[in-house]
Amino acid sequence: MSQQDEREVREELSVDRYTLGLVGPDQEWAGTVADGGTIKTYTPPGCWGPMVTPEFRGGHEVTRPIRVEGAEVGDAVALHIRDVEVTSMATSTGSMAEREDAFYDDPFVDHRCPECGTEWPETVVEGTGEEAIKCAECGANASSFGFEYGYTVAFDDDHTVGITLDEDAAHELAENADEVMDIPENSRQHPILLYEPGEMPGTLGRLRPFIGNVGTTPPITMPDSHNAGDFGQYLIGAEHDYGVESEDELEARTDGHMDIPQVRPGATLLCPVKVDGAGVYVGDLHANQGDGELSLHTTDVSGTVTMDVEVIEDLELDGPVLLPPEEDLPFISKPYSDEEREAGAELGAEHGVDIEDDMGPIQVIGSGATVNDATQNAFDRATKLLDMSEGEIRSRCTFTGGVQIGRLPGVVQLDMLAPLDVLEERGMAHLVRDQYGL
Repeated sequence: MSQQDEREVREELSVDRYTLGLVGPDQEWAGTVADGGTIKTYTPPGCWGPMVTPEFRGGHEVTRPIRVEGAEVGDAVALHIRDVEVTSMATSTGSMAEREDAFYDDPFVDHRCPECGTEWPETVVEGTGEEAIKCAECGANASSFGFEYGYTVAFDDDHTVGITLDEDAAHELAENADEVMDIPENSRQHPILLYEPGEMPGTLGRLRPFIGNVGTTPPITMPDSHNAGDFGQYLIGAEHDYGVESEDELEARTDGHMDIPQVRPGATLLCPVKVDGAGVYVGDLHANQGDGELSLHTTDVSGTVTMDVEVIEDLELDGPVLLPPEEDLPFISKPYSDEEREAGAELGAEHGVDIEDDMGPIQVIGSGATVNDATQNAFDRATKLLDMSEGEIRSRCTFTGGVQIGRLPGVVQLDMLAPLDVLEERGMAHLVRDQYGL
């Protein structure tokens, strides 16, 4: 893309080209969208496909970054997620087993052929199964991963339910893996359906698609799967091209890799701007996932995303803030009903206290090496965002909120009802009011 095309401002920008597992300021831009414009993306599956494709430098395949008109360092970008449509008809997933001879420090990042030693080798597919991905140089199995326990899921036409398959049915899909998974033309990953796992057959699951990795570009180049405080720990002291020296360097992250199921249609996600233009990217769509992503992986799929963008000037964030659909809020964090406000006013009058009921739900995202570290990170971010002491944040989150686990080992959502006058000062009250009809 020429520099002129890159900076041409479009009210609607469609993106169907991807990075090779990296995010950062040196990635080629996909184009520029207007403040208030619409982004449409067509993305390949996230984790497993890139994980078993050794030329990738990270564990996902995300879109090239999108420049947002007028977004400058110190601003925030609000992503209003309108639609997520799954286009795959099946996928494979499960818990992973590492092939230690096929990488150096990190099986997601610094791949090598275990036979000829070629780094980030190009590969070809021969047949199906876990031996199918071969080094183009020497013909050895070059993938860094296999399944410890794996299963294949087929979806119904409406993508409302999925059912796990036996070995014969999984093999049948593996023989037509690219088409069944709808791998986009510009994608460079091998489809994980090739591995044809067939454990846990006949299990029915509900589907509700969401985006596992979405956000803005960090000011340093890092593997896309490691743009978070938990996975990012593997970069500290790593000797590959994307290693960092200390925890402090990880503060450059933007926490795009959240794996939070509530990042779905109807949600608004506020993201920090750490490079001029923001560099919004999208990837790692999931057909479903339970809180915590307990096997570290879930149902990776191809699909399309539609979202509107809005620049919030001078809303300096350290990490994302999520406004989920109201139905996804915990009971204690939902906006007050008229009946609750009336009862609260009567109770306040009885005790001579003015009611503070002009409140709105927010979820501050935190990440870290463990869930406890992630929660502390969320406390730190919330105290800065709302200019409150940690004691007040902890108290408000206990009385009107809580903490939810997005992903183990270390991504959380810190829930609370925040005073709207404070949010007004930060320039984000209108987002909360619009989101919840306040």
